[in-house]
Amino acid sequence: MLRKTEFKQLFDTYFDTIRSFIFYRCGNEDMASDMAQDIFMKIWEKREQLNSHNLKSLLYKMANDMVISNYRKDSTRFDFEQSMTIKENASLSPEEEFTFEELASSYAKALKQMPETQRIVFLMSRNDELKYSEIAKYLNISIKAVEKRMSAALQFLRTELL
Repeated sequence: MLRKTEFKQLFDTYFDTIRSFIFYRCGNEDMASDMAQDIFMKIWEKREQLNSHNLKSLLYKMANDMVISNYRKDSTRFDFEQSMTIKENASLSPEEEFTFEELASSYAKALKQMPETQRIVFLMSRNDELKYSEIAKYLNISIKAVEKRMSAALQFLRTELL
């Protein structure tokens, strides 16, 4: 169990170091600060389950995982945006182009409104083409949890797009 004084000492000792570690990996100072704060919030929330011996390595592992997760999220978003643009060579009628743009806009809006846990599983499955077992392993959840989140995401899209 991590006490308040131990947490404060941990924060004072490692916050700047973790933020720098993240900054060197992502190149965005604001994002690095936000991620470092999120990491320490998670440590605080899980303080009952932690012992104070191996926290330095845990901080770095969490920072590394968060940078990778953020990178994947950004690349998935970029891939989605790229796939939704109409190619110049496509010969669509103005009506088809309007319908396509309207659908793309509705889909993007629905993805933004979707709860984050569902959106992550949905995009990892659909855009990254990961299997449920791979998603479960990456997110450190059960395959049943992945199935449940995916089902909820599909239901959410059905509701929003119809």
